[in-house]
Amino acid sequence: MNDLAALLTPEGRALLDEVRGTDPAGELAVATRLRREHPAELVSAALGQARLRQRAAAKFAAEDAERMFFTPNGVEQSTRASVAAYRAQRLKAMGVTSLADLCCGIGGDAIALARAGIRVLAVDRDPQTAAAARANAEALGLADLIEVREADVTEVDTSAFDAVFVDPARRGGRGRIFDPEAYSPPLSWAVDTALKAPRAALKIAPGIPHEAVPPQAEAEWISDGGDVKEAVLWFGTEPGLVRATLLPGPRTLNGRGLPNPRVRPLGRYLYEPDGAVIRAHLVAEVAEELDGGLLDETIAYVTADAFRPTPYAHAYEITDHLPFNVKRLKALLREREVGTLTVKKRGSAVEPEELRRKVKPQGPRSATVFLTRVAGAPTMLLGHPAG
Repeated sequence: MNDLAALLTPEGRALLDEVRGTDPAGELAVATRLRREHPAELVSAALGQARLRQRAAAKFAAEDAERMFFTPNGVEQSTRASVAAYRAQRLKAMGVTSLADLCCGIGGDAIALARAGIRVLAVDRDPQTAAAARANAEALGLADLIEVREADVTEVDTSAFDAVFVDPARRGGRGRIFDPEAYSPPLSWAVDTALKAPRAALKIAPGIPHEAVPPQAEAEWISDGGDVKEAVLWFGTEPGLVRATLLPGPRTLNGRGLPNPRVRPLGRYLYEPDGAVIRAHLVAEVAEELDGGLLDETIAYVTADAFRPTPYAHAYEITDHLPFNVKRLKALLREREVGTLTVKKRGSAVEPEELRRKVKPQGPRSATVFLTRVAGAPTMLLGHPAG
């Protein structure tokens, strides 16, 4: 049975309205009741779609997710709406009015592009996925701007468009794919396609090695709410530029090719750079802004003597500096009456939950402990958010 086709019928749409918001604990009772009047397969499809919509609310606005159609892979691989909207606005600012969205999935990026006023050809080779993208364009009133085509993206002529966007599949039967040439389609094909277009954007995994970035591309790492979401290779912008963009905002830090920051003694403040800054290798730019340096040449923590608010790093005032010693930390936390302990680590093999179990924090106060290295030595730093 084609679940999506069945759900697009009047009976299927009515069922979707009826099961909206069904609590997982009450699903069996709802299914039993509905199967008295509807085919069991259709009821199962409606409840499955309701679950996918609930999951999708973490990436899409709730009012959109409740109207859209998803596949399990589509929910997993879709771009978060805030990130898609940011990219769409960048393309709009470049003067893009038409774009070929290759490997469009269930249409999340196409929706953001269309809402920015860009005409989109959305292409995916999977029939069910393409059908979901088409249904989503219609459900959100964007069918006039989004044409969905079921096809192999390598066979699509993109010459008539101002720009190309490629989002290769980065998951396989065994989970995430880390080799860019194992993407589907491979990164080399996506780059060749991008170089033929006036403008292009390629969505890639944020862990891509910098040496894999082609010299013709601008590389941008994007985080949303502190979580690194993706990297984008831009073509037709500034070749060689490296950027870190933080959402909401956006706030963008451009690389200036600075050398690695100096290593210096611990100051009063510790700064934890945003993940996009770290992935983009722009810790040196943040350290310069803060007049700071590194605690260890291999660890992306910046230390400084003064408190200077920056959107690119979280600041902590350090109160205690001690060698790694669980018993000493436990005694110190008991003395300070710390019951709420946030554990952060970088360069340490100790798991945060394991440490919490051992120190058993109790009391009305809160603190943050950093498990890291200072000049190569395992270290604990205790402090609290600054400012």
